[in-house]
Amino acid sequence: MRRISFILYFILPAMCIMAGNFKPSRLRCEYLSNPICISERHPQFSWIVSSDDNEVWQSNYELLISDNLSSLRKGEGNMWNTGIVNSDESIQITYEGKPLKPFTRYYWKVRLRNQVGKWSDWSEIAWFETTMLDEADWKADWIGDGSQQFVRDEDFYKEDPMPLFRKEFSASNGIRSARLYVSGLGYYEAYMNGKKVGDHVLDPGWTAHRQQVLYSVYDVTSMVAKGRNVLAFMLGNGWYNPLPIRLFGTYNLRDVQQTGRPIVKAELRIEDKNGRVSRILTDATWKVSPGPIVRNNVYLGEKYDARLEVEGWNRVGTPRGTWRSAVKKQGPSGSMTPQMQPPVKIIERISPFSVWKTSSGTYMVDMGVNFAGVASIKVKGEKGRTISMRYGENIHPDSTLNWLTTTAGHIKSMWNMQGGPGAPKDAYQEDKYVLKGIGEEVYTPKFTFHGFRYVEVFNYPGTLSADDITGIRLSADLERTGFFECSDSLYNRLHEVTLRTFRSNVFSVQSDCPGREKMGYGGDMVATAESFIYNFDMAQFYRKTVKDFINDQSPAGGMPEIAPNTGIIINGIGDGSGPLGWQLAFPFVQKQLYDFYGDKRIIERCYDSFTKQVEFINSKTVDGLFHWDIGDHVALDTKDDAFAASCFYYEHVRIIAYFAEVLGRKDDAIRYEKLAEDIRQRIVKVHLLSGTGRYGNGTQGTQAFGLYYNLSEENKKAAFDWLVKEYERHDWHVATGIFSCKMAFDVFRTLGRNDLAGRLVSNIDYPGWGYMLEQGATTLWESWEYPENGSSQNHPMFGSTEEWFFRSLLGINSLSDAFKKIEIKPQPTNDLKWAKGSYSSIRGQISSDWSIEDGLMRLSVSIPANTSAIVYVPSLEGQMVETTSSLSRFLYWKDGYSVFEVPSGTYTFRVKPPSPHDP
Repeated sequence: MRRISFILYFILPAMCIMAGNFKPSRLRCEYLSNPICISERHPQFSWIVSSDDNEVWQSNYELLISDNLSSLRKGEGNMWNTGIVNSDESIQITYEGKPLKPFTRYYWKVRLRNQVGKWSDWSEIAWFETTMLDEADWKADWIGDGSQQFVRDEDFYKEDPMPLFRKEFSASNGIRSARLYVSGLGYYEAYMNGKKVGDHVLDPGWTAHRQQVLYSVYDVTSMVAKGRNVLAFMLGNGWYNPLPIRLFGTYNLRDVQQTGRPIVKAELRIEDKNGRVSRILTDATWKVSPGPIVRNNVYLGEKYDARLEVEGWNRVGTPRGTWRSAVKKQGPSGSMTPQMQPPVKIIERISPFSVWKTSSGTYMVDMGVNFAGVASIKVKGEKGRTISMRYGENIHPDSTLNWLTTTAGHIKSMWNMQGGPGAPKDAYQEDKYVLKGIGEEVYTPKFTFHGFRYVEVFNYPGTLSADDITGIRLSADLERTGFFECSDSLYNRLHEVTLRTFRSNVFSVQSDCPGREKMGYGGDMVATAESFIYNFDMAQFYRKTVKDFINDQSPAGGMPEIAPNTGIIINGIGDGSGPLGWQLAFPFVQKQLYDFYGDKRIIERCYDSFTKQVEFINSKTVDGLFHWDIGDHVALDTKDDAFAASCFYYEHVRIIAYFAEVLGRKDDAIRYEKLAEDIRQRIVKVHLLSGTGRYGNGTQGTQAFGLYYNLSEENKKAAFDWLVKEYERHDWHVATGIFSCKMAFDVFRTLGRNDLAGRLVSNIDYPGWGYMLEQGATTLWESWEYPENGSSQNHPMFGSTEEWFFRSLLGINSLSDAFKKIEIKPQPTNDLKWAKGSYSSIRGQISSDWSIEDGLMRLSVSIPANTSAIVYVPSLEGQMVETTSSLSRFLYWKDGYSVFEVPSGTYTFRVKPPSPHDP
């Protein structure tokens, strides 16, 4: 007779009382803290419900918004008073008050009532400022230096001094506020009275200028002085005035993007204490002069001639140099919108690991790690001497620089890849500085960025030491949301290396690499979006990404392979659209914004564009499926592109059916659900070998695809067995590409075989992540092979291990409504002794901390207030589980887990050894 199994759980001493610490915190408007850049007429608000107690829920809220602080302090919301709202929602609360005005600060606060009727104190007062709400609110002109654009391609490579602009103005005493609204194309730096405005670099972010131009808003109140002032700008080419270099010998950005000579548009808005407003606008009264930056390009680098510096150009007084009136220009056709995504900033200064002199007399600098940014150098020497800094990710065996993995678009003579008239034979990254010969000089490139670990310095006077050169690490200023650590040093190293790779590839687009291409490839986003989100707040960054795709959607509906579109199309489906796996980024990123952040607005606003895309894709099928794509990129096994393409087609339709359901569009939901089912059945009929579980050509990749998309429930076990056999055939090494790596991790997690995923990640020989680390990689490679002269050494697309760390090892997953209902289900691998980490969701921080001692599990979890969780404690059937709170409600034991339901709070579970009296 089979013994009936049971689980006992004991309650350790614990208290659950309603203390006075229940409050709203982390108030956000459009995901931002006290922003000054809101152009949305109906902004959305979010807060976190904070409490140190267990089992705390918000049952009501009251939100007040006022256009003056005194009214709000009196409890008056003269713009919006929600009244007492019967709701437990704390995210994406849409403004429904009086019409907002431009250039206005609004103050807001919120209070909450918990489930037992107790009100919190009012939150601290937060605020937001509106900027231009309509294009007509802009009064400034685009201005330039009046120079004509080059006609011949080869002329673009000549020296071309970038313009400096200045405007003197007077300000009275008693300034209440001063805001600078500015866009300088391609890049700019702003100065007020000789000091740089803000800490952004490489501003503004890259967009399709034909559709959209970003501007930034700065609080410059403290920078404006009583009396005379000067506002000044230095411009660079950026993405608005790129070189006509033929990337990969073919693709010229100037053929695709709206381009032009460097221009600037700005408004300085000053309000005095009496409410009077004065504006300083860019127009033809501004003065312009050529500056010391004589070459600059995002790929090839910058040349700065210090002899051409204009003394006093950005300060009050009469500057030296030749100044003339600026010229009003026709700007790009795109609408002006505020830059909401995190700006690029200096995030770290890196001291060299070593410096040595080469046999040829140059100096080689090893920064110790691969990263994105520039090098800053100190130098003292004679006037006119030119020093050069050439960048690369590697060195040759003779210790000379290897720049072959970072040449722009693979333009290099060894491959006979030519960049067109005037382009260098070898398009490496290089910055040059011409000395002015006055004391110690410091040069930091302004309008370029590179991917590198090594810097070779040419023609340096004297002896270069580690104190003379610094690595300037640049990245979008993303807020960290995830933390992970475990007992396996390889996993910890992989985590560190992957995050460095991620940070190297967020320069306003999620790029493939920071050296060779710098472009927003859609497929890479599909492979890694969740991995990025678990580690960083990507809400506004990915909102921009979605807009980038819409900006370049074709008239017929197709999406590009890359956004902003650069003209690169490989195995697209027609009308200038990209391959399906890369088009998939458009809906896939939207889905992550909804699933992680509850951002329903993004799918509402993009729904028409998405339906247009899906209908376009549907019109391009052959026999109801697709037969071409890039497929499972960089897989070692033979790819089955037809199978992958059809799966991507299926996923497009599945997602739009899901969105239609979310938005309440029932007819669309029914229609697209039926279409998705028809596609699934056709895929199974064509690509599944009946009775065997083999999908497509039966590789690791195709099996992962079939199982990830759950194409055949009845063949799931056979398909998984086939997948395992494929891994066994490769001696438990990966042969998967960027998509199926991610998919395989998900398959192992959902089927409860995370031990197999651990075997794959732990390998230190070729091919695999561990092999990269053993070869000294400090960022992830583009290929499984060691990239010596082709592939990039700083590529995020294999970074789906991060999703695995959080979803599988820590077990942190959302069950519904952007982590309103949470799952904690850690799946330890065979050799892992402990793991701990957290994810700061939009609703609060979720943590998972487990260890195994003497074969028994201890699991501690923290669940944010106003949420609940299902907690899976690894255990054997019949083992007793001890918990710290009576609020932990035991549900059942299944498949190696004791399953509990818990409200918000902190809990520890311990699996107890069997009693000696147990039968």
